[in-house]
Amino acid sequence: MDENFGAFFSKRFFRVFLLQNYTVRLVKDIPHDRYKIQVFNYNAKYIVKIELGQFEQTYKIGETDVYGLDDVERMITPELLSNALKRFVEMRSDWEEAFKQKNVQA
Repeated sequence: MDENFGAFFSKRFFRVFLLQNYTVRLVKDIPHDRYKIQVFNYNAKYIVKIELGQFEQTYKIGETDVYGLDDVERMITPELLSNALKRFVEMRSDWEEAFKQKNVQA
């Protein structure tokens, strides 16, 4: 086998491997009145991103821990979103406090 072919094949395989396994891919936008909810696929994991204003929360679950995207969607329950809202309120409070402290000299 030609030496150049081996080098070409290795580089091409490596590039394809990286693209297949390490590219963040949006797989679903889930409509909601209050939140922007998106499901991504990255590195054999589903990533659920919930956004509200300038804040976001992410949840990761391995592809092998669910039977597919439908399972992931069923996990996004009203209870999960209610708890997420509480965390968003806490996040905003923490951020506002940090903002107040930014000009305070120690």
